[in-house]
Amino acid sequence: MRIITGQYKGRRFDIPRTFKARPTTDFAKENIFNVLSGYVDFDGATALDLFAGTGSISLEMLSRGCSQVVSVEADRDHARFISECVRKLQVDNHVLIRGDVFRFVKSCRQQFDLIFADPPYQLPNLPTIPDLIFEHQLLAPDGIFVFEHGKQNDFSQHPHFREHRAYGSVNFSLFQP
Repeated sequence: MRIITGQYKGRRFDIPRTFKARPTTDFAKENIFNVLSGYVDFDGATALDLFAGTGSISLEMLSRGCSQVVSVEADRDHARFISECVRKLQVDNHVLIRGDVFRFVKSCRQQFDLIFADPPYQLPNLPTIPDLIFEHQLLAPDGIFVFEHGKQNDFSQHPHFREHRAYGSVNFSLFQP
């Protein structure tokens, strides 16, 4: 896993083979972040990474200058790995929440400029996630919500849907308030 650009460009982290999480491919990550640069100024932005997995997206957001990145990950080993990566970068603007994403969303009182969610594609309640983000007002008024999902999901009829991007087998739907 590598950081594509920014302050920590080129830094690599070896993901343990035992991990169930699959990091977003470098190709897809680079392309979606290029798209996002038209929506959000990373420098000083607050960001939320739901279902953080390996932390690849969180690290990319930190590298690009986000003032705060909150990562939510339920798996103990994955959370430990994210914590180790952040420690190696020596950053102090990262918050790691080890816990259930759905509980976090319901209790969070902060708004974010950028929210990224990459749930397991087979998660039964995956289709409810965009609604939860907007019901709980987690996105700042000019913010962007990026939702990574499988090709079988179509969110184009959602009232906050803005666009869909596909890079290989990776699909992203973008939402705004």
